[in-house]
Amino acid sequence: MELAYYSDYAVRLVNSEEPLRGKDALTSVDAVRDLFGGNSSAARRTTDADVTRFRSVRARLRAIFEAADGGNETLAVDLLNSLLLEFPVSPQISGHDYRDDDGRPLWHMHLADHPSNATAGYAAIAAMGLAFHLTEHGVDRLGLCQAAPCRNAYLDTSTNRSRRYCSDRCATRANVAAYRARKRLDADRSDSTGLAAPSAQRASANGDR
Repeated sequence: MELAYYSDYAVRLVNSEEPLRGKDALTSVDAVRDLFGGNSSAARRTTDADVTRFRSVRARLRAIFEAADGGNETLAVDLLNSLLLEFPVSPQISGHDYRDDDGRPLWHMHLADHPSNATAGYAAIAAMGLAFHLTEHGVDRLGLCQAAPCRNAYLDTSTNRSRRYCSDRCATRANVAAYRARKRLDADRSDSTGLAAPSAQRASANGDR
């Protein structure tokens, strides 16, 4: 498993809440377990206490994305470092699930499950994955969706660093909203400059013929 994959853990946890919409999907043990995806062994360790602990880690991860999105690279790195210190990882060399043409293991780095509790394990993986993504691609590759009121977190993997939305759906919604805003502005300008009056007069004259 590639280490960059683990950055998705951070995105999944942050996006379990939509603050501006007042929505929070992280309300039960099952919801926490779903965040682990295919990592069923770690998910099984989840207890009721992890719901509150996960929310705390989520707030800290969101703060990292907010700092990065606001252009404060130093703060984003400092916040991420604090998580890395509090939730250290246990890296291991693994060969499971990956084989070459001769059936030999394709050795790769893997982050082992944390032995203490589900929150510590998830936080360690999410923080390390985010750290690898940040150092590999840059702090400005961590963003928050610009289609208000979404503000979901995303990792920009575009070639020209142009991503601004968490999904195609939000991009479409934002483009439609911008188009409608431009149309309203054009209409307001026409009204204020009297450009609409000649058109109305011509229409009236044609109707009198």
